[in-house]
Amino acid sequence: MQKQLADRELLDWLAAEVEANLTRHIAAAAEWQPHDYVPWDDGRNFEFLGGTDWEPGQSELSEVSKLALTVSVLIADNLPSYHREIGMYLRTGAWWRWVGRWTAEENRHEILIRNYLMVTRAVDPIGLERLRMAHMTESFRRPAMHLIDVLATCAFEELAAAVRHRNTAATADDPIVASIAERLAADDELQAVFFANIVAAALDVVPDQAVRAIADRVADFHVPVVKLADGKTSDEVLAEAGIYDSANEPALVFGPLLEQWKIFTRTDFSEAGEKARAELEHLRP
Repeated sequence: MQKQLADRELLDWLAAEVEANLTRHIAAAAEWQPHDYVPWDDGRNFEFLGGTDWEPGQSELSEVSKLALTVSVLIADNLPSYHREIGMYLRTGAWWRWVGRWTAEENRHEILIRNYLMVTRAVDPIGLERLRMAHMTESFRRPAMHLIDVLATCAFEELAAAVRHRNTAATADDPIVASIAERLAADDELQAVFFANIVAAALDVVPDQAVRAIADRVADFHVPVVKLADGKTSDEVLAEAGIYDSANEPALVFGPLLEQWKIFTRTDFSEAGEKARAELEHLRP
């Protein structure tokens, strides 16, 4: 039977890999500024400051673009919850520096989308704020997980976010929205690479333990969900709009990462690892 490592031990075993990947990530990440994507000339005061309040005719975006950006900003707005959920597992050394970097990048996404929506009056600002208050009050909690489970979940979530943003860009009726979505997708993909690389390192250290975590997280994977004003959930409406459909996760989210991790070609699994791999067999290309 292969060795099993406690989370505390894994944090130490993988620390050098985290340090190396943090350095790689920062070097690979393009420097960009949220304010560059906002058409500030379109901005004007609302009635509170002597201007004109929002009305639907001011929005020039399609319903699909408005929906995609609304979901994206609400998910990004709930960053304190995601920061807490990741940070509780990674409060040491290079791990904690990565949490800081990841949080800063995600916060930049929220800043960009919110500024764009407010300046262009693309959506009802009062309605958006009410949704934000409700979504953040409800907050976000994960079930208790072990370290590799957290890392695999984050890899899947970031790749799923990249898929959502790439599809938003492809369907956008506005070139700025398309540019914003492409920019966010590029960040998401780099973040997915970071998490995936650490999972790959864990597979080399504790193959059975890591593939067990991967199989469990695939079986229980759900993207973050936002409840919208009409009572529908974001996963429902995004699927209807062709932005993100969970039915495509095997090909677009799980498949690429399982291939990167060489799940179906590895030869270092014992009986326990083979059992976990069998649970992923339906995803074999």
